[in-house]
Amino acid sequence: MFSPCRIGSYFNVLCSLFLPSLLAFALVAQETHPPAHTSPAFDQLKSLAGEWEGKNSAGAPVKVTYQLAANGSTVMERLQPPNEPDMVTMYTLDGGRLIAAHYCSVGNQPTMQTVPLASATGKYNFVFTHLSGAKSPEEAHMQSLTLNITDKNHLTQVWIFSDHGKSVTETNTLTRKS
Repeated sequence: MFSPCRIGSYFNVLCSLFLPSLLAFALVAQETHPPAHTSPAFDQLKSLAGEWEGKNSAGAPVKVTYQLAANGSTVMERLQPPNEPDMVTMYTLDGGRLIAAHYCSVGNQPTMQTVPLASATGKYNFVFTHLSGAKSPEEAHMQSLTLNITDKNHLTQVWIFSDHGKSVTETNTLTRKS
C-alpha cells in the first residue's frame, strides 16, 4: 500500500545517498590548477597583456597584442607589421631564463633565450639558440630580440633578422592602446 509518510522517508534516503555524490562530482568538475611558476621578470612580461600600437623603423604603423595563455605560463605576442603576414612569439619561463619561440612569416621558428634573470630589469636581451622549420641554418631567421619596457605604457622591440650572414635591424616603438 502506498503511504505519503513512506515518500518522505524514501526521499530522505535518496538525498542521503545521492547528494554527497552530486557534490563530489561538482567539486571534481571545478578542479583548479595551481598558478604557473613565475619570476619577477616573467611577471613583468605578463604585465604587457593588452593592445599596443606604434611605428616601426620606417615610420609605418605596427600593432602588437599580448595575451596570457596556458594558466599564465605563457605570454603570446601577435605582431602585425605593415605589408607582412602576422607573426606570433610565445614567451615562457625555463628556470631563471625567459624563452621566446618566434613563429615567423618566413615559415621558420627560431628560439631565443635570455641569460638567467634574478629580477625584473625592464630590458630583456634574447639571443638565438636554435632554428626549427628551416632547410639550413643560414636560412633567413630572427637572430635576436631586445625588449625594453620603459614603463607600463611604453615598449620598444629591437629585432635583428639574419639572412645568409647579413643582418637587418627592425625597431618597433610602441605605446599601450587605451
